[in-house]
This record gives sequence, C-alpha cells and structure tokens, in this order.
Amino acid sequence: MILHELLDYQTLRVIWWLLLGVLLIGFAVMDGFDLGTGMLLPFVGRDDVERRVVINTVGPVWEGNQVWLILGGGAIFAAWPPLYAVSFSGFYLAMFAILFALILRPVGFKYRSKRESAAWRSGWDWALFIGGLVPALVMGVAVGNVLQGVPFRFGTDLRIFYDGTTLFELLNPFGLLCGLLSVAMLVMHGASWLVLKTEGTVAARARRYGVGAAIATIVLFALGGIWLWLGIDGYHITSTVVTDGPSNPLAKTVERASGVWFENYGNHPWMIIAPVLGFVGALANLALQRGRREIVPVLASAVSILGIISTVGLSMFPMILPSSLDPNSSLTVWDASSSHLTLFIMLVVTAIFIPLIVAYTSWVYHVLWGKVDEKEIRDGSGHAY
Repeated sequence: MILHELLDYQTLRVIWWLLLGVLLIGFAVMDGFDLGTGMLLPFVGRDDVERRVVINTVGPVWEGNQVWLILGGGAIFAAWPPLYAVSFSGFYLAMFAILFALILRPVGFKYRSKRESAAWRSGWDWALFIGGLVPALVMGVAVGNVLQGVPFRFGTDLRIFYDGTTLFELLNPFGLLCGLLSVAMLVMHGASWLVLKTEGTVAARARRYGVGAAIATIVLFALGGIWLWLGIDGYHITSTVVTDGPSNPLAKTVERASGVWFENYGNHPWMIIAPVLGFVGALANLALQRGRREIVPVLASAVSILGIISTVGLSMFPMILPSSLDPNSSLTVWDASSSHLTLFIMLVVTAIFIPLIVAYTSWVYHVLWGKVDEKEIRDGSGHAY
C-alpha cells in the first residue's frame, strides 16, 4: 500500500477543512486580543504611562501570535489553491488594507517612544488603533460577503474571472454588520486581556469597555443570524456529490435558495453547539467581568470567538466560497483542494510542527505571566516599550 492511501481523499479533505478552521480560530483568539488592545489603546490609557502599560501587555507576544495568520494563509495556498487564487485576487484591495494596517503595529511599537513629543506619541497611538481596527473590520466584512456569495466564475479552461470592481462594493449593509460583529468580538477579547494584565484605572476602564463590547457581540451575532435567515440566500449542491474526485469546480450544479445556510443544523443537530458557544461565551464574559479569577473572562471570550467562527464554517459546509455570478463555479470542500498526496504530506508536516508551536507558545506565556507594573514603566527598568 502506498503510504498516503492510509487516509482516503474524502477524509483528508475534511481534515484540512477542519485544520483551516483551527488556524483561523487560532489567529482570532491569539492575535485577536492584540487587535482588541490596539483598538482600546487611546481610550483606556489617558496619559503616556497608562498607554505604555497597555502597549506592554501585548508588545512581547504579538509577533508570536501573528504566526497563526501566516499558517492560515499558507494552508489556504497549499491545501486550497483555487480558494487562494480567487480570494487573494478578488479581495486584493481588502487584503492590501489589512496588510498596511498590520504593518503599522510593529512600526508603532518600535517608534512610539523614540521621541518625548506628546504629539509624536499620540500619532503612533492612533496608528496602533488603526492597526487593530482595520484588520478586525475588514476580515468581518469579508466573511459577510462570502456568506452572500462572491462575483467570480470559472471559464471552461478553469481560468478565473472576477467581476467585482471596487473595495466599496464589499461595504454592503450585511458585510458591515459582520464587520462590526468582528470588531465587537475582538474588543471584548482585548478588554478581558487588559483586565488580566493590568491594574487600577486602566483595568477598570478596560472592564467598562469590555462590558459594552460583550453586549454588542451578543446583539450583533443575533441580528446577523436573523438577517441571514430572512434576507440572505444560501447555496447548495443539487447534483450528485462526488467527495473523492478530482478538483474541478465545474463538475457540479449549485442553486441559491433561502434558508439554505441553516439546513445543516436540521440535518446534523449537534452543530447547534457552535452558535450556542458564541452566545454562551459572550454572556459568560459579561457575567464574569468582575470575578476574582481574571483569566476566566479571557477564556470565555475565546469560547465566544470559537463559536462565532465555527457557526460560519458549519453553516456553509461543504461550501467554502460560493459564487454569486455563477453558482456552479462555487468552491466546495470536495472540488477545491490540492491532490491526495499533497494533502497527506502537509498533514504529516502539520502533525509535527503544530504541537511544537503550541508548546513554545505555552512556554512563552508561562514565562511572561503576570501583570504589567506601572512602576517599571516609570523608572525605565526592564525592556518596556
């Protein structure tokens, strides 16, 4: 037996669909509190020392957290080439905006304290705010547009044609609602992180913003579900489903219909756990904000993020990227993957390196555990930003 045949093609495709979700959730949870902290920076820190405290809660770890974004992009490139080709070309301007905003973060961290000027430091504080807001907003907007369908099609030679024109087309009402949900979700997560890592007035302000963000997360998540049920058509395969055939998106027929994004919950009732976790995590975060165990709200917001992102993936399965222009060109788990051998080799590599990344990350957080002390910021001891 050839080694890669130990796992059949269908199973490997599902595994890599799950791994893609794990990597995206890992990015949202691990880098999400960095983004949320950046968005809160100008508001929870009222003077230079307080803002430096906020920055130093994420300064030592943000680079390691961002590895999840790199892994997610690499997984899309290697495991789902058509998805990479369509999304990274169709959402090119959106991706550029995200990358530009993410580049502001390291520059802001490194250059903010290079000068004593209040105007200089305030400018970089707002740059860090933009570096948190824009990725959170645009990624949420992108998810909202994916749920509605993206205007692309394949020619008979499988050449991709994308008929979207401007970035502003993505900023439709439902897309903006999803973007606001993403912002609220990550602000909730960032506020919980600041409560864990700071003390005094900074922690108190973060707690107040966290309460508002948790309420907004619950309301926006509920509104998004209602809107998706009543006003957004879903996509489903109407031809015979071939789960282990070659990756040819045109070898099927797809139709749009109302309520389709909720069919999986009727066919597989266990999937309801995902939206339940989205609501329960946010409610737990809201209820436990003033608890003594400050790590618990962070875990609760992480559970909410897990539930919200999983809800999108489970609702769409097996769709990955539906086409509003030509539904038959929609990309699914069964026709947008790399070859059987490629998926198997990547799985072996992933099984080796993901545990190493998790172990190293856990060790780093263990070493850096504890609150950021204002006294160390004021007297310049250590290597504070």
